Amino acid sequence: MLEELDWCLDQLETLQTRHSVSEMASTKFKKMLNRELSNLSQMSCSGTQVSEFISRTFLDKQHSAERPCPEMQKVKTDKKNAKPMIQMSGVKTTSLSNSNIPPFGVKAGTDDKLATELEDINKWGLNLFKVTELSGNRPLTVMMHTIFQERHLFKTFKIPLDTFITYLMTLEDYYHGDLAYHNNIHAADVTQSTHVLLSTPVLEAVFTDLEILAAIFASAIHDVDHPGVSNQFLISTNSELALLYNDSSVLENHHLAVGFKLLQEENCDIFQNLTKKQRQSLRKMVIDIVSGMDGWLGG
Repeated sequence: MLEELDWCLDQLETLQTRHSVSEMASTKFKKMLNRELSNLSQMSCSGTQVSEFISRTFLDKQHSAERPCPEMQKVKTDKKNAKPMIQMSGVKTTSLSNSNIPPFGVKAGTDDKLATELEDINKWGLNLFKVTELSGNRPLTVMMHTIFQERHLFKTFKIPLDTFITYLMTLEDYYHGDLAYHNNIHAADVTQSTHVLLSTPVLEAVFTDLEILAAIFASAIHDVDHPGVSNQFLISTNSELALLYNDSSVLENHHLAVGFKLLQEENCDIFQNLTKKQRQSLRKMVIDIVSGMDGWLGG
């Protein structure tokens, strides 16, 4: 029976069809799976959640990878947008000293209110929008400063506070404020979520301080200089970034390049006191973490 089925499939593959047999079979299977998921979602609340996860992870992802959404097709790539974004021209740096750094790393004027919001730093559901408002649109800088203080990372890795704030404010400036999602608020949210996740009792003794530093740093830089379009769009439009990174994890490679490149700016090297071995290990971990986000957090 199986041999006969294989023969039939071989014969079908030789026919002139618009789509391959495997593609049509895959489409048919997805339709059947969608029907089953629809029935599952009607059974219970948990069924709905399972259905949404499977659909989002294994169905929608494939379609989005094959073609950009209609909104993406409207984006125009002019000469200004076409230049390689890896060029760090026009970097804004801030002259700081340890003596004039505010309590949360930024001049907010609302330190008491900000302190109240940050009492939830170790909990899920921190109000990032309120923190953004109270920090003068510096949620990432405030979040990183608070987390590093909480985890004693400044002392452990001998990170100069003025260098840290200079780097974070420079990094935050490279997040595009006109984007609805891949902005500095999203970066602060992911960073704080990583901190909370690493604080769970079951993980407390699992990771070293260097691994924690790498995870939090990776969270902070994971979407820096995001242009607001997907990897597939950049590849399909032959963008400068796609050419630069050979169509391979274009955005993830760019976020990493910008995040590490900014460390070379004046008074921005927050890892200056790490040993060579620590620095190499941290870089490898950060690259692995951010590269692993390709396709999972929206690209």
